[in-house]
Amino acid sequence: MAAAAPPPPPTPAPSAPTGLPDSDSTPVGHPLFSRIRLATPLDVPHIQKLIHQMAILEKLTHLFTATESDLASNLFKSTPFHSFTIFLLEVSSRPFEKDSNLHSQNFTPIERIINLDHSLIDPEAETFRNGINGDAVAAGFVLFFPNYSTFLGKPGFYVEDLFVRECYRRKGLGKMLLSAVVSQAVKMGYGRVEWVVLDWNVNAIKFYEEMGANVLPEWRICRITGPALEAYRDAI
Repeated sequence: MAAAAPPPPPTPAPSAPTGLPDSDSTPVGHPLFSRIRLATPLDVPHIQKLIHQMAILEKLTHLFTATESDLASNLFKSTPFHSFTIFLLEVSSRPFEKDSNLHSQNFTPIERIINLDHSLIDPEAETFRNGINGDAVAAGFVLFFPNYSTFLGKPGFYVEDLFVRECYRRKGLGKMLLSAVVSQAVKMGYGRVEWVVLDWNVNAIKFYEEMGANVLPEWRICRITGPALEAYRDAI
C-alpha cells in the first residue's frame, strides 16, 4: 500500500485589513504626512467643528447642540481608554515636528506617509490648523469608550463617532483611525469593537465590511432622549 500523502501545509492566518501605509515609506510625488494621537483639551474647538460637519453629513443637524463647553466639561476627565477617548487625525504637507507632550505611557502617536498622485487642496486648512505644529491640520477623529459583553465575558470598545473631513476621504485615513481603535482593543485583551451605521449610508457599510466587520441587520437602536428622558426625572 502506498504511503499516505503528507497533509498540506497550514494556511497562514490573514493579516488584519488595516489599510495602513508603510510607516517608513519614502515620500514620493505629493506626500501627505498623517498622524493619529490622543486628543487633549486644547483640541476641543476643532473637535466641536468636526462633530458639526459630521452632523451635516448624516443629515442630523437638527439634533446637534454640543458646544465647546459641553465637550470640555465631559471629555478628558479620566485615564484614556477607561472612559471617553478621542483619537485625533492630523495631516501635514511636511514631516511633523517632534513633540514630547504628545507621547504618553497610554499611547504613542501613529505616523504614516501617504503618497498622492496629485497635490491636495484643503479649503478649510486655516480653520483646522493646529497652532502647535504650524503645518498640522485636523482632518478627522474617532470617539470611543469601553463597554462590556456578558456573552464574551470581556470588555470591548464602542465607537460613537468616526469622521474624516471630505477633502481627505478615500485615502485610507478612515481605515487608519478605525484600525487604531481595534489595535488598542487587541493590546488591552478586549473582546470586540462595535459601532452603528446608518442604513442609507451604503458607502460606509461597504467600507466597514471591507474592514472585516459584520453588519447586523437584526439589531435596532433603542434610545431615550429629550422630553422622554426628562419625563423620568421624578419617576422613582
